[in-house]
Amino acid sequence: MAKEFLNPLKFSVIQELPEFSGVDNEYEYQNRLNNFKYEVAQEVGIPLKIGYNGDLKSKDAGVIGGHIGGKIGGHMVREMIRAFEASLT
Repeated sequence: MAKEFLNPLKFSVIQELPEFSGVDNEYEYQNRLNNFKYEVAQEVGIPLKIGYNGDLKSKDAGVIGGHIGGKIGGHMVREMIRAFEASLT
C-alpha cells in the first residue's frame, strides 16, 4: 500500500527538480539518478568511477548520497506533509 502512494509521489517530486524534469518512468529515473550521482561526485571532488568502487571510502559514498538524498528527500517530506494535512480537512 505504501508503494502505491510513494511511487507517484516520488515521480511528482523529482519532476520538480531540474535534474529530473520530464522523467515519467522508473527506467528513466534510474538513468538520471545514476548520471546525477556522477555529477555530484565530480562537484564535491570524490573519485567515483563507472564500475567497481570498492576502494571508495564509506564517508565519501555518504557525501554523494547525502547530496542526492537531501535534494529529493526534502521535497518528498514536504509533499508528504502537505498530502497529510490536506487529508485532515
